[in-house]
Amino acid sequence: MITNFFVISPRGDTVIAKSYRSKSGVGAHERSHTEAFFRKVKFWDGVAPGTPGMDTTLGLGSGGNKLSADSLGGGSGEGSEAKENSKKFGDAPPVFIMPDGYSYMHVKRNGLIFGCATEKNISPVVVIELLSKIAKVFKDYCGTLSEESIRKNFILLYELLDELLDYGYPQVTQTENLKAFVYNEPIVVSAVADTGKMINPKTASASAVHKPVISSVDADGKKTSLAANQKNEIFVDILERLSVLFSSNGYVLNSTIDGCIQMKSYLAGNPQLRLALNEDLIVGKNSGSTSYSSGVTVDDINFNDCVNLSEWDHGRTLSFYPPDGEFIVLSYRMTGDFKTPFRIFPSIEEVEPNKLEIAVHIRAEIPDNHFGANVSIEVPLPHSTTAATCNVVNTPGATGVNAEYVSHDKKLVWTLKKFPGCTEQTMRAKITLSGPCTSQIRREIGPINMSYEIPMYNVSSLQVRYLRIAENMPGYTPYRWVRYVTQSNSYVCRL
Repeated sequence: MITNFFVISPRGDTVIAKSYRSKSGVGAHERSHTEAFFRKVKFWDGVAPGTPGMDTTLGLGSGGNKLSADSLGGGSGEGSEAKENSKKFGDAPPVFIMPDGYSYMHVKRNGLIFGCATEKNISPVVVIELLSKIAKVFKDYCGTLSEESIRKNFILLYELLDELLDYGYPQVTQTENLKAFVYNEPIVVSAVADTGKMINPKTASASAVHKPVISSVDADGKKTSLAANQKNEIFVDILERLSVLFSSNGYVLNSTIDGCIQMKSYLAGNPQLRLALNEDLIVGKNSGSTSYSSGVTVDDINFNDCVNLSEWDHGRTLSFYPPDGEFIVLSYRMTGDFKTPFRIFPSIEEVEPNKLEIAVHIRAEIPDNHFGANVSIEVPLPHSTTAATCNVVNTPGATGVNAEYVSHDKKLVWTLKKFPGCTEQTMRAKITLSGPCTSQIRREIGPINMSYEIPMYNVSSLQVRYLRIAENMPGYTPYRWVRYVTQSNSYVCRL
């Protein structure tokens, strides 16, 4: 199936590498392959150099797009134009071919790149799922997924790889099933928060979530037994990611919620759990409910294999034995018919032939006891922009407000550390162009991209009514931690 597996750090260092078979006639060291792969991912130019018909030297197609000697020099300015065009390709796709003839596939987790190569014609979706499983198992056994935790647990992770893959084919990929075959203990590393400068601790994971699923040793080599030091805890996250498209008038054109209920259990004895959701939860828009129903309506729900659905239809209650490590109990999807947390109202005015004024007005439609954290709004500007100045109309309650023009990327960046609910924020910018504003230049403005996170709030109104142990166990008092987080996935407004 796969020829080799590797993990690459954000700097391009090969942290873990394992080869399962080698291609005849290829004598290069495996590290040179991972270095070439990392350069391709880091500086993606929009083409796969190993694809038939592609020039493997310049990475360009053979159809007359090669750079001439003049353009590589400084004479004609075509080189700078090609350099600007190369910035438009964005991130590398998860699957592409390299000049060595291998197909490379990868996923990114916490800044690390989990990748592999294969010379066989296999399903990319299967390999992507396998890489995601390996990253999840590494996190479950190390507690945290970082370069430091991987370096300190080399022996354990190579032992896991021997059980996960045999001659490049997946064998055992479930965390609980691997326990019987793993004998090394993880070295606990303090977690590194990946949520940026979060201003509310409710959105950051509790330190207990980063404990490994097996007994471990600390940095000083002292053994920490799970049975002796662990509280009976279970962590539940209701995560929702919003994809919304606004028109230039502020109306919603398309809106989708992708949500999931995620758990991590540290309960001794692995007891059966019962999880109850809204009693008025309706699955499917064509399930016979009226449009005036006050219940929560989702398009579809997918359940984990461990879930027992015998009480789902009449009580919206799930029962299950939680597996080891982090797992998703259910995932759901909702389209349309929900109130967006933020509304965007843009406007563009041409004050002079080469000067524009852009105003972006955002209204927070979440309750006043909630707020948006780490809010960022980006407005792409035309390539002919020579200067831009922006100012923000502040309202009480907002903190960490800043707006600036990034000349290198030709865009306006407006950030707010805290955006309180039921408030409005406005940014105004004056743009100077190198020439007259034509309809073509006007089309280069936008779309506006917004990213944010709202702690302890969910848009769909899906709630956990209760989470309890199915059997009555005297003296067994588990700690239940439930949090709600709403994040933007693609929050875009056309101009």
